[in-house]
Amino acid sequence: MTDRLPHTLRSDALDNRERILDAARAVFATEGLNVPMREIARRAGVGPATLYRRFPTKEMLVTEAFTEQMHACHVIVDEGLADPDPWHGFCLVIEKMCELHARDRGFTQTYTSTFPNAMDFDARREYALNAVAELARRAKDAGRLRPDFVVDDLVLVLMANSGIHATSPAAQVAASRRFAALAIQAFQASPDASPLPPAPLRRAG
Repeated sequence: MTDRLPHTLRSDALDNRERILDAARAVFATEGLNVPMREIARRAGVGPATLYRRFPTKEMLVTEAFTEQMHACHVIVDEGLADPDPWHGFCLVIEKMCELHARDRGFTQTYTSTFPNAMDFDARREYALNAVAELARRAKDAGRLRPDFVVDDLVLVLMANSGIHATSPAAQVAASRRFAALAIQAFQASPDASPLPPAPLRRAG
């Protein structure tokens, strides 16, 4: 029995960490970064001592929550790249990225403005954009994506998606899914599609 105790403690500690991060992401996304640490501990179902043992400062907790948010973004674009059908992979990226941003509810923007030097956000963002550019090239080669699509178009979609406001998180996600479907229709190659205006010289913020 004593041989199994350390493993049990490690499992409990890991479970507590995930519960804290889940609660933190939910709170930060809906109420901002000023929520007290004790409130996050309460929602996670752990004591304040457990929270501070894992995350001694608010910045450490917010940064870890944001890091996992960025990881989720990378998983989405990698999943799209791995799809043998590039158009299906491209659509998957749009759908899941829009939903991720809908659930985010401004957390990313608030984090980067509050802790601008906490991590190399630009490098992580560039990785995702380069992956989308490669996926778009494949979808164009397959004749499914309109030839005048540029990566900035996806950035514009995500910016517009972030402006969706709904009465509840579920309604927010539902509206985002509909918006993603409309965007996908606009991006699909069609001989009747009107040419797009010139792309901006810089990627949107």
